Amino acid sequence: MNFFISDAMAASPAQGDALTSFLPLIVIFVIFYFLLIRPQSKKAKEHKQMVGALAKGDEVVTNGGILGKIVKVGDNFIELEVADGMNVKVQRQAVATLMPKGTIKEL
Repeated sequence: MNFFISDAMAASPAQGDALTSFLPLIVIFVIFYFLLIRPQSKKAKEHKQMVGALAKGDEVVTNGGILGKIVKVGDNFIELEVADGMNVKVQRQAVATLMPKGTIKEL
C-alpha cells in the first residue's frame, strides 16, 4: 500500500512550538476582551456609580419604562412619584437611566 501514501506523509506531523499552537487562541481571547468583556464591565461600573449617586428629586426611567421623580431613597429601594399623589416603590438596581431635570414637566 505504499503506492497510495508516501512514507513521509504517513509519518506523524512534527510538533511546533507551544507558543505558535496557542497563538490563535490567545488572539481570540484578546479580541473577545476588547470587544465584549471590557465594554460590558465598564458599562456595569458606570451603572453602579449612577445607582449609588441617586438622590431625592432626581428624575429617572426604570427598566420597565416607568418615568418618575424620586421622593424617597432607601438602601435597596427608592420611591418614585409617577403622577400627582401616586408613588411606586422600585429597587435601586431597576433604574435604567437618569434623566435631565425638568423632563417630566415637558411631557
